[in-house]
This record gives sequence, structure tokens and C-alpha cells, in this order.
Amino acid sequence: MWQVGLAMLAKAVLCIFTFGIKVPAGLFIPSMFVGACMGRILGVCMEQFAFTFRDSEFFQLFCSPNESCVTPGLYAMIGAAATLGGVTRMTVSLVVIMFELTGGLTYIVPIMIAVMISKWVGDAIISDGIYDGHIHLYGYPFLDSKREFTHNTLACDVMRPRRNDAPLSIVDLSTVAVGVLQDLVSETDYFGFPCVLDSTSQLLAGFLTRKDITFVLDQVTHRREGTTRESRVFFIDSTRRVNQQLLESTVPSVNFRGLMDPSPFQISDQTPMETVVEMFRKMGLRQVLVSHNGRLLGIITKKDVLRHIAERDRKDPTTIRFN
Repeated sequence: MWQVGLAMLAKAVLCIFTFGIKVPAGLFIPSMFVGACMGRILGVCMEQFAFTFRDSEFFQLFCSPNESCVTPGLYAMIGAAATLGGVTRMTVSLVVIMFELTGGLTYIVPIMIAVMISKWVGDAIISDGIYDGHIHLYGYPFLDSKREFTHNTLACDVMRPRRNDAPLSIVDLSTVAVGVLQDLVSETDYFGFPCVLDSTSQLLAGFLTRKDITFVLDQVTHRREGTTRESRVFFIDSTRRVNQQLLESTVPSVNFRGLMDPSPFQISDQTPMETVVEMFRKMGLRQVLVSHNGRLLGIITKKDVLRHIAERDRKDPTTIRFN
């Protein structure tokens, strides 16, 4: 008996350390092992209890005289399912897994009861499972689909830049040059940048990712001779006025038409945030652009949505950190 208890304790401690330091040692099998050990210990105790009080009316009613009344292996199986259910908060899928492992329908009902009780107990202590907890611990921007957004706010309440923020980093297609792109990449760490036809009208033309801009700069630096920081970069067909300027200019230009995304996801500034949250959840968006009559107003990222949810839930948004 003590060997089983020692093995359970050692495996539990090792599982805590290996999962916490991201060592690929697994979680399913260690959790089931710990639960099986606990179930086995309880089963052996119940077996000894039934043997000691075998003459009582309770055991005489449910147990045959010449057969063992308690099966410790069954307790181990139920304990394994309950422990894994409490750790991962799985329900139906876990019951199916246990059925596939054991191959018997006889004990499906006890497994279902144990899994549901373990989930209820786990939810009463902390609502998140171990995977959800590690997502928040490591700062991954994750929107939980099980939590509904019930606040009456609009996209204009969440978008950036806000009143006291710095202007939005954009790519002005009418004046963009190699030097502008180099400064944009070196001075910021954003995933991408909205593109406008010109800074005066702010008409949205598309979206450029940081990867695309890095590709452009790599091509210009290593494969295009004669280009300088003043060399113009074109992502769309140039206008007649720009063509005239190019004819008069002695600096070579660079053409990267087709690299820019001309139809990024965009919403109106009056779009309800409930709709925006559903877009992020169901479409897996990283960001969405906010516009009004075609004019770029701002941008909403998944991190902005999470901070807004924290504010509405009366939590401190500064405590939410992202990696």
C-alpha cells in the first residue's frame, strides 16, 4: 500500500514541475496515474473494510458469501477518470476515452458520475481548467467562447488611437518610400499597418503586415541596385500625377503591386462590441480596422478587446499582460 502512495506522491510532484517548465512529459497519463493510485488506495481500504465487516447486514445484502465484494481495480479506473476530469474539465470526451481504454459498457455510469462530480468540484474552486489557466499565466490573448459579452458598448469606445494616444502608424501610399518603411519597422513593433491613399483624405486602401514590409526591404536592400531611402515604393497602380513625378525624378522606384491586402476586415465605428467580439472569436482575427464612410478612424486588436472586457468586468486592465 505504501508503495502505491509513494508512487502517487512522486508522480504528482514530477507532473507539477514538468508541466510548469514546459517539458514535454504529458498531462493525460500522469493525471490518470495519480488518480488511479488514489483510487487503488481507496479500493484496497474498502476491500479490507468489507472483509472486516463481512457479517454486517449491509455487506450480506450486496455481497455474495464466496465472492469478493469490492474490486480495487474499478476504484482505480474511476479515480483516473475523476482526476483527469478535474484537471482538464472534460466531460463527454473523457467518458468516451475511458470507454475506449477499458472496452466495457458496464462501468460507463460510474465513470460519468465521477467525471461530473470532479468537474463541479473543480468549477467551484476555480472556473478555469489547467490549459485555460496556463493561457492566462503565459499572457496569450485568448477569447473564451464560453463567456458571453453582455455590455452595451460600440467599436468607437474601444478603438485606438484614443484621445491622448499617439497617432496611428499608417502607410501613406501617395508618399511611401523605402526610408519611410525602414523607420516604420525600426521604430514600432506592430504586426501590421493600415494603408491609406493619402494622409489628407485618410481613405482606407488596404493593410500591410510587418512580414510584407520586411520582405520589401530585403528585396530592395539585396536585390535592387541603385535604390536609396528616397526611392518610392508602389503597392497599387500610381495616378497620373505620380507618374509625372516619377518621370521628373532621378531616383529609381520600386514596384510591389499585389503584396498589399486590398480588402482587410473593417467595421463601422458604430458597430456593437458584441458583434466585434464574435468576429474575433469565430473568424480568428488579430485585428480589425475601424472606418466611417471609407475613412480610416482606428484599429481594434484582440488585446484591446480583452482589456475592454476586463474594464467592463471591473478588473484592472493594467494587470493583463501579453507576450
